[in-house]
Amino acid sequence: MKKPRPKDLSALSDLEKEALQEAAEVQIVSQQKEFDFDIREFPVEVIYGKFTTGLDEDRAELFVPDYQRELVWTDYQQSRFIESVLLNLPIPYIFVADVASGENAGRLEIVDGSQRIRTIVRFLNDELTLEGLKRLDGLNGFTFSLLTGPRQMRLKRKTLRMIEMMGHSDEDARREMFDRLNTGGTRLEEMETRLGTQDGPFIDVIRKIAANPEFRRLCPISSAREKRREYEELVLRFFAYDDNYLNFSHSVENFLTDYLKEKNRESFSETDYIERFDKMLLFVGQYFPDGFKKNSTNMSVPRIRFEAISVGASQALKEHPDLTPPPVETWINSSDFKNHTRSDASNSRPKVKTRIEYVRDRLLGKHV
Repeated sequence: MKKPRPKDLSALSDLEKEALQEAAEVQIVSQQKEFDFDIREFPVEVIYGKFTTGLDEDRAELFVPDYQRELVWTDYQQSRFIESVLLNLPIPYIFVADVASGENAGRLEIVDGSQRIRTIVRFLNDELTLEGLKRLDGLNGFTFSLLTGPRQMRLKRKTLRMIEMMGHSDEDARREMFDRLNTGGTRLEEMETRLGTQDGPFIDVIRKIAANPEFRRLCPISSAREKRREYEELVLRFFAYDDNYLNFSHSVENFLTDYLKEKNRESFSETDYIERFDKMLLFVGQYFPDGFKKNSTNMSVPRIRFEAISVGASQALKEHPDLTPPPVETWINSSDFKNHTRSDASNSRPKVKTRIEYVRDRLLGKHV
């Protein structure tokens, strides 16, 4: 489709130009309100608390939204960031947004800066061992607890600056800011890129399943996510994990892309894949009162929750095709399940395996 040509305003009368200028000013002011912001500074210790208090119940004040990347910084990159903090080097602003309504109302969604915040949390939890440092090479091999007491206190009260989006920013606006901050424009999601570059027979299957009305009813997502091909992403994730989760490596993008490439080259039965997905959907619709949702009022299912339930259910059905499970209410709202599927849950191989098998084993009546 051709790009539309810009309007030619040179032939307009002065009155017409004035009317257009007034309309443009109204639009600018209106859109500025959507991106109203305030600048705040918080000590590292306070940021840590805002991110970790209530984390197990996915109710922490400061949280990572589902559309954001997993923790992808290497230990070396994380170590370099901690070194920068210790050296009092300037740290870029962290962007957050006050969620106006819905189940996350009042919480602060991290728009840009999740890698930095999660690095701080890992370090203060003694989960990060510093490595590869040049300026502070004497700290290589250190964890937080190995720092002196005074240095620990100084690090905890080091402040980081946040820009907080105020007002009534919706998910579309927050996604747009994330895209602009990360690329200077509209960033293609990985699934959008795959659909444009990995065309083939398995892509056709994914498109058909993604359009399934029952799938969309049981797994609602926001319009912003739908526009970015999230339903296709979820279908691909289901099959990739269902077929091969035990061989998953840390990079989700590479894992999914490699699986898709392999499937596009193989001979397979389209009917078999559609029937497998439909069987899983029928099971979830029958035995999960709220489908993939957290509760009856929730209207956007996180990827990790969908993966755990869908793949766990499919794995259980492979072991017991006529399965009638114990009531899911005994575990679906438990702190254990919430911990496995909270918004910042790592995509490390052990955690992917654990959350899938947690669902599988409870549906099969196993207690581990």
